[in-house]
Formats: sequence, structure tokens, C-alpha cells
Amino acid sequence: MRKQRIEGPAGVSGREVRIGAIIRGVARIVATAVLLTGLLGGCSQSQPDQRRFFRPEYELGTHGRKTWFDHLVELDPGGFYTTLAPDYASNAPERIAVLPFTDVGSANYTLNKIPLTHRNATERENWAWTDANRMRRMVAGFMAGREFLEANLIQIDEIMKLHGIDSEQKLEQVPPQTLGKWLGVDAVVYGKVTHYEAYYAFLISAWQVDVDVKMVSTHNGENLFTAQGSRYSVYCQPAWDPVDIAINSAIGTLQLRDVVLARAEEEDAREIALRIPRSKKLERELTEEAEEGDVEFPAQSPRGEADP
Repeated sequence: MRKQRIEGPAGVSGREVRIGAIIRGVARIVATAVLLTGLLGGCSQSQPDQRRFFRPEYELGTHGRKTWFDHLVELDPGGFYTTLAPDYASNAPERIAVLPFTDVGSANYTLNKIPLTHRNATERENWAWTDANRMRRMVAGFMAGREFLEANLIQIDEIMKLHGIDSEQKLEQVPPQTLGKWLGVDAVVYGKVTHYEAYYAFLISAWQVDVDVKMVSTHNGENLFTAQGSRYSVYCQPAWDPVDIAINSAIGTLQLRDVVLARAEEEDAREIALRIPRSKKLERELTEEAEEGDVEFPAQSPRGEADP
């Protein structure tokens, strides 16, 4: 029995007819699937909860703080050592000012303790200010997220300039009580960057940022809080095959980028801010000030800019 040849319209073979039918069938299946997905997705959607603000917040003092396990996983030998005034809970400062930080390092780019740059005195002074101010801004940023009212860094610097305070030596000669009067704050934060270096050993690369910070009362000169320590941002990728060793070593050099250094600075600042106990007394005082209308915000112009 002979098979009947399927023919379509004039000039179209049966094979082409079958292919066209298959394509149309697949198109119908895809269209149906898309339609069902849309319908089911629409049916599964529900109205979002009306979630309120000002609810209890979990892990407020621990989120972002490294544990021993984090140090182990990240091969970070660094850590922070802190001291706290015995009466801090009852004398927590409401208004603080983060003073200019200093950098006591070489102000050269160092790799494995070897300076790779040979900057002149002016360049080293500029880079020391740059490194110190980077760390200062990080600390100020995390302090601003706490219960403190923080003075503006630009205004702090301008007041320091007006009083001729343009070096660490001159700043140390001014009593905290005097700084408190100049800046209108209850405490000042001093900072010093002691290490700001890179390390590289083929399969391991790291940044080390070491900083000392202290918060001093401007009422009696008491050290309210001190922190000394470092953060190592470490990259380690073991390998045994010569090709893998070469590849991982090259990748390790990419970890010496500026953005990785910034992450190390940020972690230093976060670890310091999280180690200062939250003051319930201070939070209550700030709440009472708001309820009594004693909070002063800059007056706003119609365009939303602060009036002079």
C-alpha cells in the first residue's frame, strides 16, 4: 500500500506544512503557559501588610559586629580592645564632635612594609590628611546612626582653623573643656590611624587598617570610651596546580584595590560604634526634648534649602 503524499497549497511541500503546524502548536503552548502563569501569579498576590514604624528592632547592638567565627572564616587576626568609663550609662554625651584624625604612618603606599612610593614632604602631608580623614568620615557616619547628636565635620574644621588648630600637637594642647565651649558639645572624639598598609604573598593579599579612637567628656575631661585595634581585609585562595597558582596569584593582586581598602575602613568604624553601649537614659532625654518641642532644626526655605 503506497503512502499518500501530503501536499499543501501550490508550491508548498508536505514537509513544510508539517513544520509550520509544529511551530504553531509550540506557539499555542507557550502562549497558554504565559497566560496561566499570569493568572496564577495574579491570584497568588495579596495586599501587603500595613506595617507600622517604630517597632522593636532586633540585634540592634550586634548586627555587623564580627564574631570569632567571622574572624576565623575571613582569616582576620585583627580585633578591638575597648574600655568604658564606669559611669558612662549615667553620663552618656548627647552632643558629640568627631575631631580631625591624624595619621602616624609613613604616608607612602607600602606593600609588605616596603614603600612603593617616594612622596615629598608636601605629598606625604596631603596623603596623611587624606588617609586620616577617610577614617574620620567613616567613624562619624556610624556615630551619626547612633543616639548622639553630631556636629557637622565642615563646621568643626572651620572652627579649628579660626582658632589656629592645624596640627595634632596644637590640638593636644587644647583642653577638652575648651573644645566643648567652641563646638557646643558634651564630648569630643579623637582618632589616630596607626597602620594603613597592604600585604601580598602570591595566594594571600590583605589590607590592614589600624586605628585608635577615644571619646572624652568636655565637662570634666574624663575618658568615656576608648578603642584600639585593627581590621584585616584578607583574600586567600589556596591552589596546588601551577596554573591555578598563577591564576589565583593574579586575582590576589586585584584585592589591593581602593574599594577593598574602603571596606576595611568601614568595618573598623562599624566595630567601634557598635562597642559603645546604647544609652537608654540618653534616648529618653532626646524623646522628651522632641515631645516638649525643644528640638531645633534648620529653618527651611520654600525650595527646601536651609536658610542662611
